[in-house]
Amino acid sequence: MKPVLIIMAAGLGSRYGSLKQIDQLTDQKELILDFSLYDAKEAGFEDVICVIKKEHEATFRSLIDDKAGKHLNIRYAFQDIQDLPGIVKDDIGKAKAVIAQGREKPWGTGHAVLSARELVRGPFAVINADDYYGKEAFKQIYDFLDSAQDGEKYNFAMVGYRLDKTLSEKGHVSRGICTVSPEGILEDIVERTMIKRLPEGHIAYSEDNEITWTEISGDTPVSMNFWGFTKGMMDELREGFPSALSEILESNPEKGEYYLPKAVDRLIQEGKAEVKVLSSPDQWYGVTYGEDRDTFIAAIKSMKEKGLYSEYLWEEKKA
Repeated sequence: MKPVLIIMAAGLGSRYGSLKQIDQLTDQKELILDFSLYDAKEAGFEDVICVIKKEHEATFRSLIDDKAGKHLNIRYAFQDIQDLPGIVKDDIGKAKAVIAQGREKPWGTGHAVLSARELVRGPFAVINADDYYGKEAFKQIYDFLDSAQDGEKYNFAMVGYRLDKTLSEKGHVSRGICTVSPEGILEDIVERTMIKRLPEGHIAYSEDNEITWTEISGDTPVSMNFWGFTKGMMDELREGFPSALSEILESNPEKGEYYLPKAVDRLIQEGKAEVKVLSSPDQWYGVTYGEDRDTFIAAIKSMKEKGLYSEYLWEEKKA
């Protein structure tokens, strides 16, 4: 079966100040997502699943269906905080209580992918809606998935980026810090939720709310949630969700998340998956903070001037 692209677009964008997935950033009213969809189509993807919140469906359809939707088969899945696959009675009660107390944040990226479980029948790639990954990244992941077959282990892939190419100058970011073997195989991945460039120029992460910092090299490979999975990953996510939710409810019920990189790392450590790291030469861009908009807008303008993209992605300018 041809690979499907899952786009995670249900986040709240608390640091950005608005729903950044649908922020129209160019003079032609294009989203970051438009460029990912365009690059995905060029790489060979035909089917796309956008994971969104149900209340945003009409807005997404108005921005996507009449443009990218004319060139790709786009479906929608809904990430619902009330959706608790595989959860037993006791934890359902605890989760409902947390929701009733005001938790709005979804259960994380692993849960986001699970939200598309009824629509996936074969291999699939996963990206964030608010990240620009570059053309080469989509080509690499599509080519991998087009021939991927599981053997004694699951056969997965991840597009890796240099840490220093993924920072925001406006504040801290979350990144999956990777250890990669000389053969290009992912050995482990650790989610660091507070990484930034310090005033003296060093890159560091904090695990105690910025009280202390641990320096980390700029050429460290990181995950930007660009994954390639065979279908078995969906079953593994479902199997791992109950224990992850129990941990969330015990340790951090208001903000804890079921992280996709953590789920991948579990399979690596259990010897159930091998993950090939595909190194992208492209510059990553994102809009973690509102102030990041200008950087992305300038980058896209430059790429259009160089001919990497046409002035209007999906249609010719109307007279």
